[in-house]
Amino acid sequence: MATALGFRCLFRTRPAPLCRHVDRLWRNPRRGHRLSPADDELYQRTRISLLQSEFPQAVYIDSYSSRGFTICGNRVFGPCVLLPQTVVQWNVGSHQDITEESFSLFWMLEPRIEIVVVGTGNKTERLHPQVLQAMRQRGIAVEVQDTPNACATFNFLCHEGRVTGAALIPPPGETALASLGQASE
Repeated sequence: MATALGFRCLFRTRPAPLCRHVDRLWRNPRRGHRLSPADDELYQRTRISLLQSEFPQAVYIDSYSSRGFTICGNRVFGPCVLLPQTVVQWNVGSHQDITEESFSLFWMLEPRIEIVVVGTGNKTERLHPQVLQAMRQRGIAVEVQDTPNACATFNFLCHEGRVTGAALIPPPGETALASLGQASE
């Protein structure tokens, strides 16, 4: 008799509802069910693709600090101008030193720069209206941001394949953007 009862329990498809919690486990999944790490082994894996290996001819900003920038693995000290495939030192001390003459490099190049991203340090500062108007007259858009956001915007625009330039002033203070090697750990 005991063995017959044991065999009958083996063929049940659902356990007896001992409590509501066990009964909930056997319900069909709802439509809004989301995967958890236990549902799929691939859910826990992360894939990182370095932008440099995808576009070897492009210039990308790896990190920045109060001293300067790391661009494609090379350190650049102080303010700099980034052009497609080129990095140039920029002779400005602050956003107040930016003039039409300091932007003249951008409209002399061929192929024509579509947009210039300007990083003004820790805060977004206003540029002289004459400077912005001169750039607009030459058909170049100017995006003024704080340096951390300007670095990210420049990398994004380069990844899109846009002809982009950047004029960056290092922010005073500590390093805010970790290098790619530190971020992947």
